[in-house]
Amino acid sequence: MVSVERFVHDEPALFAATQRFVQIMRSVPDPIVFVARKAKNATAQIAWTLLGTALFQDRLYSDILRLMDALYKRFPDEKLWELPVPKAKEIEDVVEGVFESRNWTVFENVAGIFWSVGLFVRHHPDLELWVRERTPEEMWRDLGEIYFMGKSSVRPKACAAIYRLLTPAPVGLGFSCRDNLRMPPIPLTMGLRRFLAILGPAKESSFSELEPATKQKLANEYCSALSPDAPYLAAHALQFFLEEGTEDFICRECTEKCARCPLYEFCGYASHHDKGCVC
Repeated sequence: MVSVERFVHDEPALFAATQRFVQIMRSVPDPIVFVARKAKNATAQIAWTLLGTALFQDRLYSDILRLMDALYKRFPDEKLWELPVPKAKEIEDVVEGVFESRNWTVFENVAGIFWSVGLFVRHHPDLELWVRERTPEEMWRDLGEIYFMGKSSVRPKACAAIYRLLTPAPVGLGFSCRDNLRMPPIPLTMGLRRFLAILGPAKESSFSELEPATKQKLANEYCSALSPDAPYLAAHALQFFLEEGTEDFICRECTEKCARCPLYEFCGYASHHDKGCVC
């Protein structure tokens, strides 16, 4: 695997095309933030962002959007944390109604996640103040209180939540914390992993065999090179690379079936598709 610096030097056309791709895709809404913005105040917006981040696992982006929207309609705003809490069956019925199935790896944990976020809000009743008074590292530590936010040293869901809270609109909620000079690692989504392995600095090596710390370092450095002022916007854009959407890959849905995609000449999927290959 070449270094990011060497890759940028050796692949200037591909790197420039990726920067243009980021400019197009950076405005694609995050499904969790999209629903959280419907909430009537800052605490509710933050709480729903935390819930969505904890639930976002093993489903398509469009599925999570539909689920979050349905949960919000059933338990709007403060219903997420007010007592008495909803019964498990009430929460599970919403999930089953959206997915028409109980076949989801997180299904048996949904009620616990819902209640855990509610308990977190009751412990921190003014979540905007909670964000404002803490550093990202302190938020990362606090978010370990929430079920499914993780207890490991990496805790990617906590990292993703922090970026959703702090990134300016429309990608994030745009709240301010005490000190954002030391942000957590960029969320290493499947789309970003896919891009690094297929078109990025790891394309000549086996990305899947790299150590987790090496993968994370590569993601941080490459996104920083693409968007020095806001690396997360690059990461946000690249998460949609060859990621399944409602009817097609999200990137294809946003670029007129690849016709407007700056990566067209580099992306094997685009060229194979036009040749009639059903891959």
